[in-house]
This record gives sequence, C-alpha cells and structure tokens, in this order.
Amino acid sequence: MAPTLLGCWVVTDRPAGRVALRLTEVEAYAGDGTDPAAHSHRGPTPRAAVMFGPPGRLYVYFSYGVHWCANVVVGAEGQGSAVLLRAGDVVVGEELAASRRPSARTPRELARGPARLTQALAIGPDDKDADLLDPSSPVRLHRGDPPADVSAGPRVGISVATELPWRYWETGAASVSVFRPGGKPRRRAGRPA
Repeated sequence: MAPTLLGCWVVTDRPAGRVALRLTEVEAYAGDGTDPAAHSHRGPTPRAAVMFGPPGRLYVYFSYGVHWCANVVVGAEGQGSAVLLRAGDVVVGEELAASRRPSARTPRELARGPARLTQALAIGPDDKDADLLDPSSPVRLHRGDPPADVSAGPRVGISVATELPWRYWETGAASVSVFRPGGKPRRRAGRPA
C-alpha cells in the first residue's frame, strides 16, 4: 500500500486557509506483530489504538518529545498497519505553509521530512483519528498522479528493523528527506539536549 500513496495529495483546511501537498516519500510499518518498529507491535495501546481502526484514518503521534508525525492507517481493521508521511511538495498554499515553516529557505524544504510535513499542513493532536476519506474532514487524502519512477530503501529514524526496504520515494524528487540511518534525530548546535 505504501508506494501507492506516492503522488497522492494531503489537503488541510484551517481557519488561516488551505494547504495541499503531493506526497513524495512514505515509510511503511507492518501491523501483524512482526515489525518491532511499529507502534502497534505491542497491540492496541492507548497511543496506537487508532492504528487498529478502519483504514483511511490519520494516526498522529508526538515523536521524541519534539514534533508531530502523521501516518495513514492501512490494511484491514484490527491489523495495526500504517504508513508514515515523510515528505511532499506543497502545491497549494505555499505562502501559508512558509509562514508555518519560517526556517525553510526554499520551497523544497517546506515539507521535507515528517516533522516539517506536519508543520506545513498544521497537523497536530486534534487531527488524530481524522477520516482522510471524508470530504468534510479538515484533513483529507486525494488520489493523485503516481510518480514515473519509485525507489525503495531502508527505513530511517528508528533503531530496530532498519534493514527492511520499506521507505519509498519518488526518484529524483527534491523534497525527499536526507537519508540518516537509525536512532534519534541529530541535535543541532545551540539547542538544549
């Protein structure tokens, strides 16, 4: 399911306006209990319960106590599979997305990486369990044009099951996040530990 999300649009409607982006990078997490990197690995905990709901829901979680990440629930209800939205190109509302991402120096940096993507779209905890397929939802997923070429490689930003080639991206897309294997995100100079 993960590579079929490439090229899809994620649209958010907020009081400040609409932002839409075209997905260029995603990462799959299996829900059959065999993927130790999946939040669903230990069953439907309060944090991961949304992952076991119907497909097409938004699973939002706080990562490393720093930023929000967003996932699309996929697979059968009760399975616990999800696809992390890693990167995209802003196609509607670039100015609004840039106001939410003031450190972005270029348009390609607006939604390059899962935290930047949620910031650009203003996705947060109130969006958890949103129905992405409901036309009245403030966060929606729309079918788009699939990329001409798709690449696959190891997942990033995790410390277990990193060898699985379950990260998919549009080959050559400028917004695809930089590959950094494993573990917590690097700390930037001048930021507290």
